[in-house]
Amino acid sequence: MCGIVGIYLKNEKLEKSLGLLLSKMLMNMESRGPDSAGFAIYKKEDNNKYKYSICINDLDYKVFEKIISEHLSVDLNKNSDHVIVKTPSKPSEVLKILKKYLKEVSVVGYGKSIEIFKQVGNPSAVVKKFNLENFSGSHAIGHTRMATESAITTDGSHPYSTGEDECLVHNGSLSNHNNLRRKLKKKGVNFDSENDTEVAAGYISNNLLNQKNLRKTLEDGLKDLDGFYTFITGTREGFAVLRDEIACKPAVIAETEDYVAIASEFQAMAHLPKVNDAKIFEPEPGVVYSWGN
Repeated sequence: MCGIVGIYLKNEKLEKSLGLLLSKMLMNMESRGPDSAGFAIYKKEDNNKYKYSICINDLDYKVFEKIISEHLSVDLNKNSDHVIVKTPSKPSEVLKILKKYLKEVSVVGYGKSIEIFKQVGNPSAVVKKFNLENFSGSHAIGHTRMATESAITTDGSHPYSTGEDECLVHNGSLSNHNNLRRKLKKKGVNFDSENDTEVAAGYISNNLLNQKNLRKTLEDGLKDLDGFYTFITGTREGFAVLRDEIACKPAVIAETEDYVAIASEFQAMAHLPKVNDAKIFEPEPGVVYSWGN
């Protein structure tokens, strides 16, 4: 049992409040996932630079700063044990440098819009650790985890990102992730954990890379991904929601003229503005719901 949340803002006036809205959603999902938490924030920023979300783990920040500055032209923004690295350098170059000179760190996501933060511990503590309340942006997704498939580590936490400006949070369990992982590795997809959700993220990013759109990718997943799941998958433009055809994992959507929100339970959305006037419904099994994409 895990908790998933997401919010897509239709009204730009709410963008400065995105972090505050999401933080309360995550904390209200604490009972569903006490082991770790994470979130992805999407921002409208300079499209000439890439952003890399990096957990430096136990590496001293000054050491990280010195090494990466020797190899790249960067702007750094430290937030607890995560660093957002901004650079005009392309992913192929940056990821190669990180792998060669900074093996101690973990790349948790990259793109021109996305920033990802995740860590083990109580969700309320994780929210406070990264000062989520102060974030702004256009849309976001988050996750609270109860570990079932892999160890309680940062690498085992959600969201998972295996492609540019893409990420996935998942409530459920996939039964064929080991076979699918082997197939995707042969296609060049890299994995940093044994978590089944990372395999689903890799499946989605591989399909998008091969020119399938997000809706078609998720529809194909209904036959290719065995198990029980509710997914929220984020892209630069928005996010999409899918429940498997049995739909044993809960989800509820609230939509107003200002936003669309989704959570495993309505209590996560009870604080949202004018939520009592929202259209509230459960996503149908096997149906892709998408906003912004």
